[in-house]
Amino acid sequence: MRYESVHLEAFGHALPEEVVTSEALERRTDALYERLGLSVGRLELMSGIRTRRFWPPGTRPSAVAAAAGRDAIERSGVDPAQLGCLIHASVCRDFMEPATASVVHANLGLPASCQAFDLSNACLGFANAMTVVADKIERGEIQAGLVVAGEDGRGLVDETVRMLNDDPNIGRKEMKAAYASLTIGSGAAALVLTAASISRVPRKLLGGTIRAATEHVELCSGGTQKSGSGPLMDTDSEALLLAGNALARTTWEGFVDEFGWDAATIDRIVTHQVGSAHKRLLFETLGLDHAKDFTTVEEYGNIGSVSLPLTFALAEQVGFIHEGHKVVMQGIGSGLHCLMLAVQC
Repeated sequence: MRYESVHLEAFGHALPEEVVTSEALERRTDALYERLGLSVGRLELMSGIRTRRFWPPGTRPSAVAAAAGRDAIERSGVDPAQLGCLIHASVCRDFMEPATASVVHANLGLPASCQAFDLSNACLGFANAMTVVADKIERGEIQAGLVVAGEDGRGLVDETVRMLNDDPNIGRKEMKAAYASLTIGSGAAALVLTAASISRVPRKLLGGTIRAATEHVELCSGGTQKSGSGPLMDTDSEALLLAGNALARTTWEGFVDEFGWDAATIDRIVTHQVGSAHKRLLFETLGLDHAKDFTTVEEYGNIGSVSLPLTFALAEQVGFIHEGHKVVMQGIGSGLHCLMLAVQC
């Protein structure tokens, strides 16, 4: 996909105040750890995640997505009346129907002419939604659009801890498989995209490359409920790491062919934040310089669809990304799907 007139006008975000350490989560399973002979600190050692954040119980994804959307709109200076499309791209939703985007649309007071719908593709949803809005702008259908996402990992983490404590058959193998669920955090992000004709920033979305490896669809599935009322996630972390990395390699090869950018010529790379091992293997495989990476996973954990745009926003906020930089946004979602976007700041 290629774009000539799409700008990433402004990112917005919202973060919970409650900070939960990996050690605190492990302490909630003290009896299991003692039975299995495990030491506290294993979760952080395996994932690199020191802390993550959670919204207050009962927080709706639409509420925090709207907060991030409001922040992005204010930063962009775009009149909400100019927005022609709103996409809610979270894994988390308020309910099965109507679309959570409808709630966000109402909360933001967007015009009746602004269509709104949900787009779901695991952790890759936000990046996919960016291309859908970009397509509409490039075709001249709209002048501006908004992508939002609000993720809340509290339910998954709490249900995982409950399952670990209540099931007497849990062993080291099951405990290892549960670690991926304990890396999840909460947050919200948003992005206003505009046509070049109304943009006030130089940051352009040049296009992207996408690849799929759906033969690995069984490696991660979420939302199942074995008991209790919360969601559970079943993840083969090691197999997912290797398959995702292989998919990233083929996507990167296509990206380099399409845009002529390579490890030497790009200035920054922003990735979906899963864990330190995933990122280390990715950078080694693609021959990327770790100095060009901005990392958030240690502090915020894996926030699903929010991780990629939040990391870009925070990197820009502290000056790590600035005007003139060639930036690659890279995301992988269970399924498996990988998307790499070329951004000229």
